[in-house]
Amino acid sequence: MASDYYDLLGVSKGATDDEIKKAYRKLAHKHHPDKAGGDEAKFKEINQAYQVLSDKSKRQQYDQFGQNFDGGGAGQGGFSAGGGPASGWDFSGFDFGGFSAQGGSASGGEFGGDGYDDIFSNIFGGGSRAKRQAHGSDVQVDMEISFSEMVFGVEKEVNLYKRATCDHCHGEGAEPGSSMKTCETCKGKGRVETLRRSLFGTFSQVTECPQCHGDGKVYEKKCSKCGGDGRVKKEEKIRIKIPAGISDGQTISMQGHGEAGGKGAPAGDLYIQIRVTKHKKFQRKGLDILSTEFVPFSVATLGGKIEIETISGNLILKIPTGTQSGEVFRIKEHGVPDLNGRGIGNQLVTIIVKVPKSLSREQKKLLEQLKDQGI
Repeated sequence: MASDYYDLLGVSKGATDDEIKKAYRKLAHKHHPDKAGGDEAKFKEINQAYQVLSDKSKRQQYDQFGQNFDGGGAGQGGFSAGGGPASGWDFSGFDFGGFSAQGGSASGGEFGGDGYDDIFSNIFGGGSRAKRQAHGSDVQVDMEISFSEMVFGVEKEVNLYKRATCDHCHGEGAEPGSSMKTCETCKGKGRVETLRRSLFGTFSQVTECPQCHGDGKVYEKKCSKCGGDGRVKKEEKIRIKIPAGISDGQTISMQGHGEAGGKGAPAGDLYIQIRVTKHKKFQRKGLDILSTEFVPFSVATLGGKIEIETISGNLILKIPTGTQSGEVFRIKEHGVPDLNGRGIGNQLVTIIVKVPKSLSREQKKLLEQLKDQGI
C-alpha cells in the first residue's frame, strides 16, 4: 500500500472534492480488474484512498494523523457491498446508476446519482437513462483520380454495397399494417434486470431491453423483406464532387451517405480518401506545378522560342539569350487552384540546355572560333 493517499490519486493535499472524485473515476476505470490490463491490487489501493479522502471527517483525521488514524474500518475489510463478503469499501450510500448495492433491484425510475453511473456504465456496460439510437456505420472508400482531375476538379460515381433503409417498411422493421403488442421480454418496461457478480459483491444491473430496444412494445409481425431490422443490403450509386486542388491523401466526407441506422436512427457518413496518380511530366509542390524542358544549345545561347506543355495545353515560351541550364521560368496561374478559392499557383519550368554529343567539322570550327574569342 502506498504511503500517501493523495499520491495514489495524483492530487494535491489542497484538492477539492470534485478534483478528488474526477481523479478517482479516471484511475478506477483504468485499473479495474475486469478490464484487459487491469490491476486488482492497484484498484483496491485507489478505492481505499478515495473512501478516506471523499469523507470530510476521515480526510481531516488522515491529514492530521496519516494512515495510522482510525478510519472507521476503511480498507480493513469492515464493509460489504450487497450483503456479500467484506471487501474494504462501503458503497451502501451510493446510487450506481442502474445497480443496487444492497442486494435488491435498482429503482426503475431514476438512474445515476452523483455521477457514478458514468463509472459503472464504462466498467460493466451498465444501464443508461436514455434510449440510445444505433447510429449507422461509417463507410470509407479509396478513389483514384488523375493529375489533371486533381487540378480542375471532377465528379465521380461510386457503387456502394451497404445497408440501406428498407423500402418496404421504411425502416420501421414491421410488416406494413402490423399492430403493436407489449414486449414479452421486458413486459412493457423497456428495460431488463440481470444480476452480476463483481469484486463489490452482487449487483443488479438494469439495461435496455434487447428485444424492443427500450420501447416496451414490438410489432406483431416483422417486415417480410428486412426481417425486422429496418435495413437491407443493396447497391447504391453515389455521385461525388471532387473539388479542384485537392491533395493526394486528403479525405472528403459526405454526411448521411454511410450505412443506414437502425429503425430511424441517423445514417453513418461516407469518407472518400483521394489518391492522385503520378503524371509523366508534372509534379506538384504546394500550389505550384513543376516541369522540365530541354532547350537546344543554340537556342539557349542565341535566344529564341520553344513550345512547352502545361496542364491546360501547350504554349510558346520565350528563351532569352544566354539562358543557363537550371534556370527556372515562372508561368503565372498555370498551377493548382487553392481549395479555399484564394488564387491559383504557378507552373515552374526548369530549363535543361542540351549539349550535343557529336559535332560536324563545320560546327567544331565555329565553336573553336567562339572559344578563341573567350565565349
